[in-house]
Amino acid sequence: MSNAGKILLICDNKSSSSHLKEQLLGWGNYTVIEESSGQAGMVSLSRCICDLVIINCTLPETDTVLLLRELKNTDPDCVAVVLLETSQTDKAVELAESGVFETVSREAGAEKLRFIVDSGIKLHGLLSASRRLNLGLVENNLALEKQNTLLAGRIEDATTNLSRLYEDLRSTYMRTIKVLAQTIDARDHYTHSHSENVVHYAVAIAKEMKLPARDIELIRQACELHDLGKIGIGDSILLKTSSLTPLEWEQIRKHPVIGAQILEPLTFLNAVVGLVRQHHEHYDGSGYPEGRKGDDILLGARIIHVADAYEAMRSARSYRKIPLMKDAAVLEVKRNSGTQFDPRIVDFFLRVVDNL
Repeated sequence: MSNAGKILLICDNKSSSSHLKEQLLGWGNYTVIEESSGQAGMVSLSRCICDLVIINCTLPETDTVLLLRELKNTDPDCVAVVLLETSQTDKAVELAESGVFETVSREAGAEKLRFIVDSGIKLHGLLSASRRLNLGLVENNLALEKQNTLLAGRIEDATTNLSRLYEDLRSTYMRTIKVLAQTIDARDHYTHSHSENVVHYAVAIAKEMKLPARDIELIRQACELHDLGKIGIGDSILLKTSSLTPLEWEQIRKHPVIGAQILEPLTFLNAVVGLVRQHHEHYDGSGYPEGRKGDDILLGARIIHVADAYEAMRSARSYRKIPLMKDAAVLEVKRNSGTQFDPRIVDFFLRVVDNL
């Protein structure tokens, strides 16, 4: 049975509302709050934050977009699902750009709706946790600065205790940063586990290259954090189902720099920062953010780039529902060897790809 969660159901049809509520209660230990209008739904959400909002009403398109914005203003982490008639599917793109988590045809099967409900509730939990942890990160930073002041004055008689404290804070930072990074994947259910898969591929390549254990560990950490900078990119761009505009591409291309800037204050991650910053550089110099070329790109970043690109091709995305087959993805990596990818890294990738 699914975990407990609060669901706000906004539905202007009493019969449909009762049917949906019965379905939801049958799927898990949910609390379902029913409202018959967008205004009433706003009042309920302001009184009690819910894990998921389901909108199933015959509102005009503009009113639905406005309602979504008001819901986001009330709860910045609001996860909303809109049920549409089959004839309204052309509205899905505009609604997605307004911050909706998913649009579903009312004729969709129960299993699909149940999957989306479960995913949406989990996402709300991660977003809320991320917000709390982000606040905690600032507090931890202040605490670390205070402890460093104490360390300077009491180094001789407090080394052991302060070292333990530093390790505890370091561990807290790493857990916080990793949760933030996992939140990026969770914002779009198509990219769930993306970073974990990139770790798997990159580490396999690094081991085949017989790199030192320390270098492999740095690559593993960088893979976990490589998309951290996307926390600064809006959902309307990350979840867009159509082609990005030049301005939107410019925003996307900033995420390696944003990720590096987030990590730079954490001195124990100095060796990871460069890998995060350079993981979209191309071997021929056509990548970003700095247009580095050849061996001027860190070896670990070149490895991550191949692993990241292959994983993206092998996964569904909001803009491409069907992933590439394995043979097609491998062929694409080969085709870009020497331009986008380091040929030497590609050779080692081809040795391990059948075992991935």
